[in-house]
Parts: sequence; structure tokens; C-alpha cells
Amino acid sequence: MKARPTRSAEEREAARLERERRRAARQGRPMPPSPASAERTPPKPEPTEPEPELEPKSLQPDPLEPEPLEPKFLQPEPLEPEPVEPELEQPVPQPLQFAAAAATEAEPEASLPGLAPEPEEDEAAHLIDSEPEEEEPLHPVDSESEESPAGTKRVSGLERTPSRRPGGTARRPPRLRPRPRGSRISRGGRSLALVAIVLAVAVIWFLAQLFQPFHGAGGARVRVVIPRHLTSSQIGDLLARDGVVSSSFFFELRATLAAERGSLRSGTYNLQRDMSYGAALTILTRAPPAARVSELTITEGQTRQQTDAILRRQGIRGSYLAATRSSRLLRPVALGAPPRLSSLEGFLFPSTYQLRDPITARALVDDQLTAFKRAFAGVDLTFARRQHLTPYEVLTIASVIQGEARTGRDRALVSSVIFNRLRAKMRLQLDDTVRYATGNRTTPITVSQLASRSPWNTYTHSGLPPTPIDSPGLASIQAAAHPASTGYLFFVVKPCGNGEHAFASSYAQFLTLQSHYNLARARRGGRSPEFCR
Repeated sequence: MKARPTRSAEEREAARLERERRRAARQGRPMPPSPASAERTPPKPEPTEPEPELEPKSLQPDPLEPEPLEPKFLQPEPLEPEPVEPELEQPVPQPLQFAAAAATEAEPEASLPGLAPEPEEDEAAHLIDSEPEEEEPLHPVDSESEESPAGTKRVSGLERTPSRRPGGTARRPPRLRPRPRGSRISRGGRSLALVAIVLAVAVIWFLAQLFQPFHGAGGARVRVVIPRHLTSSQIGDLLARDGVVSSSFFFELRATLAAERGSLRSGTYNLQRDMSYGAALTILTRAPPAARVSELTITEGQTRQQTDAILRRQGIRGSYLAATRSSRLLRPVALGAPPRLSSLEGFLFPSTYQLRDPITARALVDDQLTAFKRAFAGVDLTFARRQHLTPYEVLTIASVIQGEARTGRDRALVSSVIFNRLRAKMRLQLDDTVRYATGNRTTPITVSQLASRSPWNTYTHSGLPPTPIDSPGLASIQAAAHPASTGYLFFVVKPCGNGEHAFASSYAQFLTLQSHYNLARARRGGRSPEFCR
């Protein structure tokens, strides 16, 4: 084995310091001063030959001869770049694991000229005397931070030396964080989550609409009449139409959930608009409060003007004439009436009504129209259709019958006279049409009134009057729909007949009956002989 040259302690110290400086330079730390530069002044280079910079030799000068010695430097061996063996890219990056740095071989140093070889045991002493290095945390092994032996060393990709930034600090390798298993959410999972959110919102909205937790007490007061024998669904429709509740469906559902569908009562209730379903159910499941009502009787055969005058005398609020021009409860056009009808004459059904105090004209009209629809719906119009008559024309005939006939026996006979004259294309020539046209309801009809050009005057116009002339009762309506089968064309008031009429099939018979009537009237001083005591 070849013996290494022996070095002095100063040379070994200089070599150690030089290694520390190189290490500090690589790691970006401040470099320790060289002992030679601290203790001596470096010699001036000769001007003739510039020599390369060498590190000063760590030899102590002779104290007796102060002339400077030529410094000699230990030239470090150039480090050859270590070839890196390429590795295949791993499919899933794993956390980097680092091994502790292996013990490096001692760097062979170039022997300086003039120095004696150093024994091997001094090298061990040098290693013992050197300062211990600081322990560093586990990092990838930095091949440049340790002294590497001469030669080439093959390293793996995990031991590859990280590149350094211009400032000298090592660039950290990128840390790849693997995505934990189960973190990916499939499209199906996102769709299910979205559907669940939509369903949750829909359920919350449905429950809020059904139970109305934030609903107020309601608005303006409204009077609602619940007829008898209505189902909970029909009551819900009635309340929704009047604005009491917002939905008839939710009202019926609340009544079903509360088991109160069979507990809803009929009657007149004072409710509020936009009430909650619970509040409406609470009121409608109790008996309606007793209200003061008044009875009002509308007699058969009265006109709108006559009824309005009676109501004014009784102090009824509102205008009956204005209330009977039109109504949302009835469409006369559906019964064959002219499109632009000026009034509801003929539809105002006569009867006795119980009205809540205080009575108003509008409330009376509503009740009359409701009663008319109920009564007229039960009339058989088969005969009238065979005669090509509309329901409105049947109602007009009934109003004429109501004005002319006084007894139940005469109604069907008067109806037969009207149908026979219409079939024969004769003018009706009925006195009640003249009275309606002229407004004369009490005094005898004059010749000039008989000659009136009013379209309601059947003495001057053929066919039926354009509208009904009064409010007929159900008996007159039935007589108009079912006339008696006769050959009568005329009728005259029977003297002292207490309202009955005498009928004739020919004009000669009519003249005879008319002379009897005029004779009886003359005997009574010009008064009507219709009723006798």
C-alpha cells in the first residue's frame, strides 16, 4: 500500500477551513475567514507574471525572517457531474422517502511540493480532531453538500440533486398530494344531490302553503252565505271565489287533515278576505251567529218601477232600478234575450224573502235572480221548442198571462188564446201591454192610449212585446209553457166574475160578450163590473 505524504497540523487545519468555506458557499451561509488571510498580509504579485490565485499555504513563517513567503494554495479537484439514470414515470406519485447520507470517502488531496508524506494514523487523528457537523433533518441527500469521492456514482431519481436558485437556496421538489380515495363525486351523485335539494325546497313550500305559519289575520270583512248540502270542496270553491282563502285545494286538504270535512256548517258568516285556512275552518265549524232578518214580499205581476216605489216607501237602502239593470248572477243572452238588454224585467222572481238587516236593494235583487234560476230550471219547455219559441219568449208570454189572468183556471186559457192568435198571425191586442207602454195602471184605457206607437203596444204591433212586461210567478210560467188546447181567439172580463174571463172562438161571440160587459159597467156608473159584492 502506497504511503500518503505526512502533513503538519497547520496544513490539516487549513484544509479543514477550506472545506468549511466551500461548504458554506454551496449552502449560502457566510464563509469563515481564512486563517492565512487573517494573520498575514498576502504577498504582492510580481508585475511581470500574473499567477493564478491560489489559496495560501498554511505554513507558519519564520519569526526571524519577516519577509513574506509565497503562499501556496490547495487546488481542489474539480467535481465531475454525476450522471443521473432516468427513471420511468410512476402512475401515482408516492411520498418521497429519503435515506440518510452514506459515509463518504475521504477526498484525496493533492500533495504540496516540499511536504513530507503524512502517516496514515495522522489521518485518523485528523478525523477525530475535526469539529462535529450539525445534524440536519431528513431531506433528499445533497450530493454537493458532502465531499464526494473521485469517480462516478450512479444515483436513483429519489436521490437526485435538487436544482438551486440564483440566490443559492435549493429549490424544493414539488410535493404531489395524492387525492384521497372516495373524493371524486360522480355525475350521478351530483344529480341526485340536486334532485334532493329541489324536493326539499318543494316540500318546504308545500308545508308553508298548507299550514301558513306566517299568515296574517286577514283583510276587509266579507259576508258569505254557505248554502245547505254543500261538500267541503264546494265550500272551498265558494270561499276562494269570494277571496276568503287563496286556494280551495289547500282548504279542502286542511279540512281533511283536521277531520273537519263533515263538520262544516251552512248559514251566513262574516269572514275576512285572505284568511288562513285554520281560521276559516274554526269559524265555519261553529254555528253561525243569529242575525236580525226581515221578511220582504214581492207580489206577482209588479213592474220594476212599481217595486222600486214600494221599497223607497219602506226605507230600503239603494236604488232598485239601478240594481236591476244587470247582474253578474244572470246572463239573459243565454236564454235568448237580445244582446243589449236594458233591464232584468221578467227575471225578478216574485216571492217572500228573508233578508238580513239592514236590507239593501242589491241583496234583494240577488235573491230574486237566484230564486228565478232555481224555479225556471224546473219548467219543461218541450212544447215551446216545438213552436220555435225561445225561453225568453216563453217568459214574455208568461208576463202577459200574469197581467191578464186573475185565476188559476184562466191562465191556461189565456195562454191558449195567445198561442192561437200568434199561429193565426193576428195581433194580440191585450190591454196590459198598453198599460205597460203608457204607464197607466189604474184608470180605464183611453182611445189615444190604444193608438200608442210604443213597441210594447200589441194593438199597433204584431207579435210579442220586445221584453216581459212584469214579474211573472211560477204558475204563469207553467201556463206559458203548457197552454190549454182550445180554439179561443178572444176573451172578455166576465161581469161580477171576481176576476174570471169569458172566452169566444169567433169575432161575433166576442162582440156579444163585449156588449154584456159594457152594459154591466154602465149600470155601475162607469166602474169596472169585474168584482161584485
